[in-house]
Amino acid sequence: MSIEENKRLVRRFYQEVDAGNLDAMDDLVAEDYQDHSPPPFPGLAAGREGLKQAFRLFWEATPGVHEIEDQIAEGDKVVTRLTGRGMCVGDLPGIPATGRPITMTATVIHRIENGKLAEKWSDKDVLGFLQQLDVIPPLGGPPE
Repeated sequence: MSIEENKRLVRRFYQEVDAGNLDAMDDLVAEDYQDHSPPPFPGLAAGREGLKQAFRLFWEATPGVHEIEDQIAEGDKVVTRLTGRGMCVGDLPGIPATGRPITMTATVIHRIENGKLAEKWSDKDVLGFLQQLDVIPPLGGPPE
């Protein structure tokens, strides 16, 4: 696949996730997909099925969208800087729903193999995410 095709694959991946179409993962993600920075949820399966389980949890608890800010690609890798926006309407494991909007930034690297996403590494603003959900107080002193 060309660099532009790889970038389109990653963009389509986020579009399908935002639409709640997890069945599309069968076409977009390798069965033995490796997530090198998975969410800290217990009991997720390995591979593509674990990815579907994680996105299902997030989609039901925090439906929203991924806004792609930048994409850079070389060879079989695509780097995407994005902002996820949603609303915390349901419980996440160990975190009750807040009913408030949430925003999280991330930089994600996907490796593509045979036309499918094969591996992922990501750096997410987990601290900011947990502060928005009142799991961790804001830095700089006690909450007001």
